Amino acid sequence: MLFEGNVAIITGGAGGIGKATAEAFAKEGAHAVIADLNNDGAQAAAKAIDDAGGPEPLASQCDVSDEKAVEKTVDAAIAKFGRLDVVVNNAGLMVFKAITDLDTDDWIKVLHVDLLGAFYFTKQAFLKMKNGGSIVNISSVHAVETSPLVAPYAAAKSALVSLTRTSALEGGPKNIRVNAILPGAIDTPMLWNNPNVKSGVEWIDKSRVGKPEDIANAIIFLASDNARFVQGAMLLVDGGRLDQL
Repeated sequence: MLFEGNVAIITGGAGGIGKATAEAFAKEGAHAVIADLNNDGAQAAAKAIDDAGGPEPLASQCDVSDEKAVEKTVDAAIAKFGRLDVVVNNAGLMVFKAITDLDTDDWIKVLHVDLLGAFYFTKQAFLKMKNGGSIVNISSVHAVETSPLVAPYAAAKSALVSLTRTSALEGGPKNIRVNAILPGAIDTPMLWNNPNVKSGVEWIDKSRVGKPEDIANAIIFLASDNARFVQGAMLLVDGGRLDQL
């Protein structure tokens, strides 16, 4: 097993990509710490891992936009399992408005979750990963090519790529690798509930819609020793979506 005895925190772990990722880490022997604002969902995801016979998981209700809540989740994971090896910054949200309709609160809401949440967990990892480790940031193809009505999301995901690069530089001396994945269209409620997708503003080729497990598998690779020489990378996992755009 790639992560036997390791501890992995997955934000937004109650559903979609996050849930698939938590399950993938458990299958590889890790204690999955499922951090999510939705406490019932986090508890259910942890129970599913437990029922499947995986290593003991931990559900942690966490608002990633709250630095104190992030610190509490990290401390709880270390208190229970004695270590921290992997952080997957997956939690995210979108606001769908034209630039002329956006206000400061819209921007702050998205940036706090999609960017600062990753910063808070990265900071805690840098402070508390005693034997090195890995951080995987879930950005988006919107960091490279985007569509109307999602300016805060696209900006946050682009900034997350930049944060990944800087974190990789500062993490190197700490033996911490930091990389980013840029998913394309993935079969999750976040995709199909997207107003741009529903209206046709953002066209989706259903033959190029991936599964949450496709992203989870890429995360497992980047977090593992198989990617020990991969640092500060941006890995597109989009089924060729950007080639089409």
